Order: sequence, then C-alpha cells, then structure tokens
Amino acid sequence: MGIVEYDAGSPFPGEIGRTIDESTPAWPAPIRARQDAPNVLTIVLDDTGYGQLGCYGSPISTPNFDALAATGLRYNNMHTTALCSPSRSCIVTGRNHHSNGMAAITELASGYPGYDGVIPFENGFLSEILLENGYNTFMVGKWHLTPSNQETAAGPYTRWPLARGFERFYGFLGGDTSQWYPDLVYDNHQVDPPKTPEEGYHLTEDLIDKSIQFIADAKQVDPAKPFHLHLCFGATHAPHHVPKEWADKYAGKFDEGWDAYRETVFARQKELGILPAGAELSRHDPDVPDWSGLSDEAQTLFSRMMEVFAGFLEHTDHHLGRLLDFLREQGLLENTIVMVVSDNGASAEGGPTGTTNEAQFFNNAQESLEDSLKVIDEIGGPAHFNHYPWGWTWAGNTPFRRWKRETYRGGSTDPFIVSWPAGITAKGEVRNQYAHIIDMVPTLLDLLGMPAPATIRGVTQSPLQGVSFAQTLDDGTAPTKHHTQYFEMLGHRAIYHDGWRAVCPWPGPSFAEAGLPFGEPITSERLSELDATGWELYHVEEDTAENHNLAVEHRDRLIAMIATWYVEAGKYNVMPVDGSGLARMIGEKPLVALPRDRYTYRPNTQSIPFFAGPRVLNRPHSIAASVEIPPRGAEGVLLCQGSAAGGYSFFVKDGKLHYVHNYVGRALYGVSSPELLPPGKPDLRFEFEPTGPPDMPHGKGTPGRMQLYVDGALVANGEAPVTTPFILNPGALTCGANPGSPVTTDYASPFRFTGTLHSVTVDVSGDLITDPEAELRAHLARQ
Repeated sequence: MGIVEYDAGSPFPGEIGRTIDESTPAWPAPIRARQDAPNVLTIVLDDTGYGQLGCYGSPISTPNFDALAATGLRYNNMHTTALCSPSRSCIVTGRNHHSNGMAAITELASGYPGYDGVIPFENGFLSEILLENGYNTFMVGKWHLTPSNQETAAGPYTRWPLARGFERFYGFLGGDTSQWYPDLVYDNHQVDPPKTPEEGYHLTEDLIDKSIQFIADAKQVDPAKPFHLHLCFGATHAPHHVPKEWADKYAGKFDEGWDAYRETVFARQKELGILPAGAELSRHDPDVPDWSGLSDEAQTLFSRMMEVFAGFLEHTDHHLGRLLDFLREQGLLENTIVMVVSDNGASAEGGPTGTTNEAQFFNNAQESLEDSLKVIDEIGGPAHFNHYPWGWTWAGNTPFRRWKRETYRGGSTDPFIVSWPAGITAKGEVRNQYAHIIDMVPTLLDLLGMPAPATIRGVTQSPLQGVSFAQTLDDGTAPTKHHTQYFEMLGHRAIYHDGWRAVCPWPGPSFAEAGLPFGEPITSERLSELDATGWELYHVEEDTAENHNLAVEHRDRLIAMIATWYVEAGKYNVMPVDGSGLARMIGEKPLVALPRDRYTYRPNTQSIPFFAGPRVLNRPHSIAASVEIPPRGAEGVLLCQGSAAGGYSFFVKDGKLHYVHNYVGRALYGVSSPELLPPGKPDLRFEFEPTGPPDMPHGKGTPGRMQLYVDGALVANGEAPVTTPFILNPGALTCGANPGSPVTTDYASPFRFTGTLHSVTVDVSGDLITDPEAELRAHLARQ
C-alpha cells in the first residue's frame, strides 16, 4: 500500500495494535517545497555605487551583471540604509534597521534598543522562512550581523548564520577582510584558506567555489529540492584586492579623472533609460578637488587606485559568471529568482587622498602622497589594504551627491537587478517605482506564494515593515506601494514621502561647508538647531539628484515631513539620535566574559576578534609567555594581533626575543634581545609603559617604553614615539602563529612557534616590573 505520511501536529493516521501484524505504520512527512518552486539567489555587493556597474552606465566591464539585467529588470529607485550591517539586516528580515537593533555596523553598537546590534528573534530571516518551507539554505561571504562580542569560540552562536536559518555557511563574520588572507569561518569554526596568494588564492573565487559546491552537494541527493543562496561578496569593499593583470586591463582608462568619469556615466545613464532625459547631474562636491588642479603625481596615483578598483569589480563579475554558468548547465537558472543589490553607495573611507591602508583612515593617520607613490605598483596586492580617494567615491555614485554613511541619495540609492526568466515576462526594462530593501523579503514571499509566518521556532513574529513590489515586475506602470520611508545613519537623517525628500545632513552638506569632521556627537541643543534650520527639501520625482533645495518655498511641507520623520523614528526605535562615530567604536561595551585584567591564550586555538580581546592600545600592559625551548633552539610567533595593516607581534627569531609594533603600516617600532635565549623554560615577557599622552586628533597613540625580560631580568628596551591610537583593522589576536599577512617584515606567515608554547598571558592591570636595578639598566641603555 506504500508509505503513509502525515504532517507534524496531525493525529497519527496509522493503527497501533498489540503487535506489528495488528498495526499499520505511518511516517511524519518530511518538509518539502511545493513542486517546481523557484530557487532564490540573493546577491549583495559591498560599497558598489549607483554608477559603477556597466548596466548602470559605468565604463567598468560587468557582462554577467549586465546579462542578468538584460534577462530581467533594473530598478532606478531602490534605496538602502547607507551602511553595511543595517542594510544587510533589512535585506534578510524585511524590517527597518533600527527595528533590527542595527542602527549602524555591529562595531558601533551602543546601549539602546535600536542600536545594540542584536537582531530580535521576532524579526525572522528569509532563510528561516524558506528552511521551514522545504528549501536548502546557504550563506556564503560577508555576514556582519553577529554582535561583535559574540564572534568568538565562546559564542553564543545563536546569532551566527547557522542559527538564523542557514544550513551551511562559508565566509567571514566581520565587516571587511583581506581578499588574499581572509578571516574565514566554515559553518561554526574558523578555517585557513585552502591555498596562499602565491598559489593563486583569492577570496572571491573561493566564495564561488563554495557556492557551487553547496548547491551541487544538495542537488545530487535531491534534484527537486529548491535552494536559497545568500551570496555576499567582500567586493567591492576595501581592501580593493585583485590580481595585477585585472587592474592592468584598465591602464590609462581613468586618466581624465573623476569629473570626466561623472560626465561620461551620466550621459550613458540617460542613454540606457536609467535616468530621465531631463535629469541634472549633482553639483561638484566641495570636499572633492578638481581633477585638473591635482599634481601630476597625485593624478598618477589616483588613476592607479581606480584601475585597481575597476579590476576588482570586473574580477568579481567574472567569478559570478562561473556560478551563473553552473546554474545554466544544470538547468537551474531559468527557474531561479535572482536579486542583486549593493548594501550602500560607494565608500569614502579612503579619505581625500586615498590610502594604501584603510586602517590609516580609521586611525586618522593618513600617509603622505610620497609614501603611497613608493608602492604604487603593489596596490591591490597582498601587502596592502588599499582604498581609492573619495573623488572616485563621488564619481561612483553618479548622478547623486555624497556617499556611504550619509542619507543623501549617493549613500542610499543603489543599483538593483531582478531576474527570473521563468517568471518575469518583461526583459531588459527599467522600473521607476520607489522601493527600499525592506521590500525584498515581502516581494520574494509574494512571488513564492508564502505568507509571512506567525511564528518561527515558537517565537511570535513581528509584522514585516516592507511591502511587495511584485506587481511592478511585469507592469511598469503599476504604482508603488511604498509611500513613506525614514532614513537615519550616524545622525544624518532623511525622509521620503510620495516623491518628496527631506534631508538633514550631519555634520553638514559637506565637511567643508560644515567646518566639522565626520563623527561629531549631536547634543540636544544642536539637534534642536538642526530641526529648526538644518533640513533641506527636494522634489526628487523631478529633481533626481537633489540639486534644488525647496525648503523656503515649501516650508509647510517641510515641517510636516520633519514631523513625519519623528513619528517614524518613534515607531521604529530610531531615538536617541547619535551622530558620533569613532566614540561608539572605541567605547566600552559588555563582553560575553566578565571583565578581567588578565587574558590567557593558548596555541592551536581560534583567533580572537579585536572587539573581544584585551584593550592594550594607549595603556600600560605586559605579555608573558610560558615556553620550552629545545637545545637546538626555536623560533616563531608567541602572540600577535593585527596584520601588515597594523598591529604588534611578540616572537622569537634567530634565537632571540623580539617585539614589534606596526603603526598603521607606516612604521615599525621594535625591540630585540641581544643574546640568544637559553634552552629550557625561560620566562619571556614584554612590557609597554606609556611615556606621554596620545595625540588622537593627529592619529598618534600613546608613545611608550618597550621592554623585554628573560627570567625577570631586563634584556632590551626601546622607544615607540607613536603607537596606533584607535583600532587594529584587521585586528584578530592569535597565539602561536601569525595567520594572514605578517605584522612585521621580519618573518613570513604563519611563522608558527617551533618550540613548546604552553600559554601567553596579556595583563592590562598596569602592574609592571619596577625593579630599581632594571630601571637603572634601562636608563643607562637609553643614553
């Protein structure tokens, strides 16, 4: 009679007698998707601006993204939150970022419901919904949705991908990573990349390999089971890493500069129908210099930085093509809903001059043009963490003004492509309807015929806050259902309502006009002043690029929209408004472990993320290693934190003890023991003692005395005239090896310790050796 199945929660339909011959079996039915259910592929680019894909007018070659647009639709009015984690939370939940506790990136979390970086379980993920409807679910690439203090082996793992509806995960948990030496996590544990840069490794290729593998693994067992792949590239976030031959393809292509790029892209956008014929290009940004006014050396450097970015984006497109080819060959692409979006506008985190090391931007310690030029041929390679200057950022967001982190359209309006050959009749068309990324989940559920669940794993669900735009897929005239949308990012505010947009920029329309830097806090008095005089009003239905401020002419409308912003802010946990940036990043936050002054680490364990490790910057501290050195000697890293972009390393080489502080890739300050270490069990210790105050505004952390001790005796000392002031990025701490790019040029990674390393203890209590004889020896050695 065949197998009898029944749904969970239903009465058992079989019969149970005294024995098997008197009984009839029945089985709980597996969860199966409906027949011919489409696959779902969501692709999230990082820091890719409105004017950087070929199908949005860019001269950068992106044939595979263009092909998706040709078989589907491009939306010219899709909006994001203007920053990474917030946007990613909207994409997967269909709720606003403050409702998700993601007012900013997880590293900027603060102690308020809309800001704490903890996505409530009542805001279910699309992956959780699809999993309960019979889909395989895979997450590949950048996550950035776990609270920073929970990205460790101590967990909790409840907000890692595998706990939020994904069956497999391969990627990185944080906000960015080296494409050559990524901080990889496979499911719930750290792993090393499968090969080195010298062997041809690059993260983008690896992510596509794993995407194909995950799908193939499942399909060979159950060909009928649909999949959801959430593919989040590290590209095109800094570092802009790409094999040199890809960057060289663009040699000379950007020598005319960012002003010319904007004009070219703007004209092309009109030709493609991305912009209406009457659209105007936004003004020249006051923070961006005219290209013609730059020196020849600056133009040479800045052109190369853009060539590297362009190669990076084309390289990403190329590897996406491998995934699309695989799906096509397997007969899967036709019935796969593909959505492509960027998480925000192009990034200005390279500053006005660009950088070979993004950590310099975050530490306010920018290198000189001359220093950048010295390594121009290495930009994009493993030795650097490069980012282009913000003139290219501004150009990348053509036709809009400003960039990532700001709620002008340059930060919050992004390319968006939808393709579903089996389900969308229209091909290659442009849609003008207003939409926001919170609409992606409602639209997908609409297309899949799935209602939003009332509960997920027993947790009552909050209502979706986005609305479906499915009605627009085959009807370009269908009106939008999304009429009002608030924006807030790091104190920069805006609100959209039916073709009008009010913006309250913070600290101002530009840094030059505001006279204030990014990240200034907003006091209550300042907020009142901003509400009275700081809001601008644009009729974006006609004024696409926010050129004509109508705040005076339509004062009543503006006042009503400001009031609406506050209504929305109250509804979605936006208050309190916080314009600070760096202060939120370096401020004290709770850790999973209770506070302590001593941290003990052991070799062959997982690396510790920067925000979960001991805070050693700008304070006295010591590092003590318990080792056994064989008669033949030993070498290797005892403890390190960071990478070639900045950090420190405590290590043994050539039989001697060493410590090096890498100041944001600009200088190495070190101290070394003069004598060979004795075999046996010597006590090895490093101490840092501040000798002056930091100069934070000029990117200079605390200067200090660096001392090495062997068996309690001072053996070497040195001075660090400056140290890293704010943050190590990348900043993972590792015991017994230096994974990734080496902190110092004194060794090649991973430089594992070859003796026996029992443990290393970091002490931040401030208790340092105060032996008078040691102090005297240190004084004499400094003479």
